[in-house]
Amino acid sequence: MIRENNGMPQPDVAAELRRSDEKFMRLAISEARRALEEGEVPIGAVVVAGESVVGRGHNLVETLGDATAHAEMQALTAASATLGGKYLPDCTLYVTVEPCIMCAGAIGWSQIGRIVWGADDPKRGYRRYCERVFHPRATSAAGVLREECEALMRDFFADLRG
Repeated sequence: MIRENNGMPQPDVAAELRRSDEKFMRLAISEARRALEEGEVPIGAVVVAGESVVGRGHNLVETLGDATAHAEMQALTAASATLGGKYLPDCTLYVTVEPCIMCAGAIGWSQIGRIVWGADDPKRGYRRYCERVFHPRATSAAGVLREECEALMRDFFADLRG
């Protein structure tokens, strides 16, 4: 959709942002599917700078025998290595499930500028404990491709129980 602004056509910023969010969330979902193939909880994440993916990751908790090897931690580490610094204020993190409090703390310390997730996690998500853990200038958005992200988790845990 195009909006007029002072006689000049302007792209609908919200629609553009939604398209971009969905595009990059699909990449995070692809990472989650990789985790699933490896017998991991299917959570994936990508870090984006501009229009470029600078970090990606999926859960490696079982593979590495490391309770901290969450998708977000893998993606943040990769992004920091790619960009050559620990602070990521101009980046957006896309993750298929709301970050846990550990990952939210790391996201806050990395000063990432925007956090986008698909499925809420009412049992272990950071908002259950503290809603102000991200950097003060960071923004967040929830529910991007929610149904797909929820289905990955629901199907994984149903198969475990089944």
